[in-house]
Amino acid sequence: MDIAFKKDLLRKCSNDHSYAERKLGTLQAKKFILRLQQLHDAVCLEDLRNLPQMDLHELTANRKSQLACSLDHPYRLILVPAHDPIPTKEDGGLDWNQVTAVIVLGIEDYHHG
Repeated sequence: MDIAFKKDLLRKCSNDHSYAERKLGTLQAKKFILRLQQLHDAVCLEDLRNLPQMDLHELTANRKSQLACSLDHPYRLILVPAHDPIPTKEDGGLDWNQVTAVIVLGIEDYHHG
């Protein structure tokens, strides 16, 4: 899967583990790099859907079209499909099999934000 970054900080973290540890903390950096590797190794989002430790899921309401996966609790890696238009199924839901590229928007605790 192709991965792009909205924020230069996260792009830099993805390329330099020691920089990531300084900016994100040791555990958060380790999980961030792991999630990026899992995304990179997948052909499409569907390949990651059933990895329980990743907890990849679609967000709702004002975050519709965004996805989140677990990092160091309570933080999540926030993504969007990098497709225009975003691939959807007949029922309007995201077609996980067609998402082959994502944009990393950020890391956040959206439950307390």
